[in-house]
Amino acid sequence: MPAVSKSQQKAAGAALAAKRGDTSVGELQGASKSMYQSMSEEQLEELASTKRKDKPDHKGHTRH
Repeated sequence: MPAVSKSQQKAAGAALAAKRGDTSVGELQGASKSMYQSMSEEQLEELASTKRKDKPDHKGHTRH
């Protein structure tokens, strides 16, 4: 499952870093904290490794 937005990819990267012990779990907030608790390291790796080109900054937001 690839990330659908840059913000989702960043949150997955933060959660992945915490899973691996590179950052503190206490530093996680919002989506990254939820992802840390509900997703495996493999799932987070897949989201975080998605190419960023042509991804919107946030899911579902359109600019006018």
